[in-house]
Amino acid sequence: VLGVFGVLGVFGWLGVISQILIAVTGGIAVYLSQQNNDRLKKFACLFGLVSQPFWWFSTLQSQQYGMFLLTLLYTYSWCLGVYNNWINREAKP
Repeated sequence: VLGVFGVLGVFGWLGVISQILIAVTGGIAVYLSQQNNDRLKKFACLFGLVSQPFWWFSTLQSQQYGMFLLTLLYTYSWCLGVYNNWINREAKP
């Protein structure tokens, strides 16, 4: 009997789910960040920020510590986008 999680186990399935969510949320973030429409573009940082915990899990699980440090920079950058596009609204005309 393989149990509830089968061959991959709990962390294996979390890894698979993380990879899927990284691809979906990260892909949407990149796509939105390149739009001409500012109303769409401002959503890029939200999708990018949502993807970050999955990046953290994935890089730490695979012991890619340099990539983990890079994800912290990405997280900071996406947070700047949230601040500039959603919080600090007075800077926009």
